[in-house]
Amino acid sequence: MAMTASTMLELGTSEPDFRLPDTQGHIVSRDDYKDAPALLVIFMCNHCPFVKHVQDHLVQLVKEYQARGVAVVGINSNDVAGYPQDRPRMMAENAEKSGFTFPYLHDETQDVAKAYHAACTPDFFLFDADRRLFYRGQMDDSRPGNDLPVTGADLRGALDAVLAGCRPPAVQRPSMGCNIKWKPGNEPDYWG
Repeated sequence: MAMTASTMLELGTSEPDFRLPDTQGHIVSRDDYKDAPALLVIFMCNHCPFVKHVQDHLVQLVKEYQARGVAVVGINSNDVAGYPQDRPRMMAENAEKSGFTFPYLHDETQDVAKAYHAACTPDFFLFDADRRLFYRGQMDDSRPGNDLPVTGADLRGALDAVLAGCRPPAVQRPSMGCNIKWKPGNEPDYWG
């Protein structure tokens, strides 16, 4: 399985806007969370083994930090023509089965992924109360097959720091996963 790394967008970057449908067809936007102390945007999908590897732990981590006021959205930007298991209907089934407590959004045009410079699944982007990029990188060091436990240590550290009003973590390691499945001819300029 091929691995792709996060682009590591510059810290302090203003959060790009999004207005995307969730699995029930409701439009969800960045501004829906304007009063949250932090917003975590996760680029993810159904079929990626890297997402599957962390998904159960991620669902629990999200619940913990939602209880502390953090807003969370998942975004699937994959080409569903080439990867039908990532279609919105399958997204809805995965969200229900896995107990998602956050909206799982479909980025059909892939414009949102491009605006965030998202590259892989999972790819994590944490924004502070002013919606400036505070953290981008891995959840932890665990990967399929490396026998390290899924702890969420890196992402937890960043979430704790943003909620405490601290500076961003000095060490931020790129997330690793499957590349976003771009529609043919729609690859972004930062790709490859």
